[in-house]
Amino acid sequence: MSDAVLSIRKASKSFGARRALDAVSLDVRKGEMIALIGPSGSGKSTLLRSISGLQTIDAGEGVIEAFGGPVQENGRISSGVRKTRTRIGFIFQQFNLVGRLSLFTNVALGSLGRIATWRGLLGLWPDETKTAAMTALARVGVADYAAQRANTLSGGQQQRGAIARALVQKAKIVLADEPVASLDPVSARRVMESLRDLNRQDGLTVLVTLHQVDYALRYCDRVVALKGGKIVYDGPADRLETKQLIDIYGPEFEDVFWEGAPK
Repeated sequence: MSDAVLSIRKASKSFGARRALDAVSLDVRKGEMIALIGPSGSGKSTLLRSISGLQTIDAGEGVIEAFGGPVQENGRISSGVRKTRTRIGFIFQQFNLVGRLSLFTNVALGSLGRIATWRGLLGLWPDETKTAAMTALARVGVADYAAQRANTLSGGQQQRGAIARALVQKAKIVLADEPVASLDPVSARRVMESLRDLNRQDGLTVLVTLHQVDYALRYCDRVVALKGGKIVYDGPADRLETKQLIDIYGPEFEDVFWEGAPK
C-alpha cells in the first residue's frame, strides 16, 4: 500500500507455547483512526508494542515498518528505531506519568527527542517547548492543572496529559493501549474525544486497543479484530455485525459493551 505509514507483514510472537501473534499482516494509512479489539489474550497489546519496537517479534519472515523504514525484522529491532520512535507516541493504560513531577513537566518531557537531555533534567525548557506544552494541555482541556503534581490528578486528567505529551513530541502516529480501561465512562469519553479530535483536526494516525466495543464503533472508522493472535475482521466499523462480534468474543460478548450490547 503506497500511502501506508505502518506496514506489518507476517508478524508472529510466541511466549513459550502460546502464540500471541500468528502471522499478522496489516497496513495502516496516514490519518486513519483504527480500533484494535478482541477478547483478553487475543494479541492486541502485543501487536501495539511490537509496532513501537517495545516488543520483539519472533525470528523469521515477519517485518514491521513505519514511515517506510524498518522497525524490526527477523526478530531484531532496527538500529534506527530510536529516530522512528520520536514520531510515534505511545499512550499506556496506566498513564505512565512521573507522579512527583508537575503535569506541565510531564508534558514537556515529550520534547526530549529534540532538545538536549540536560535541559530537561534541569527544567531549563526552551520557550518553544513551554509554549508547545501549554498549548497541548489546553487542547485536551487540562491547562488549569499544569502546575499540579501528576499523582494528585484524576485518572482522566492524567491520561489527557499523556495525550498532550504525545502532541509535544510531535508524534505523527499515536498508539494507545487500553487508554480508557481504568477510567469511569465520563472520563473515558473525554479521552476518546481528545484522540478523535487530534485524528480529525491534526491528521494524526491513531491505533487504539479497546475492550469497550461500543467505544470502538463510536469513535473509530475502521476496526481490526483479533482472536487467538489472528486477524478475524478488518473493515469499516459500521459493517461489523452483532453475529461477528459474538463469534469473536463468545461468552465475553455482553461484558464488552459499557452501555448495553446491541440486539
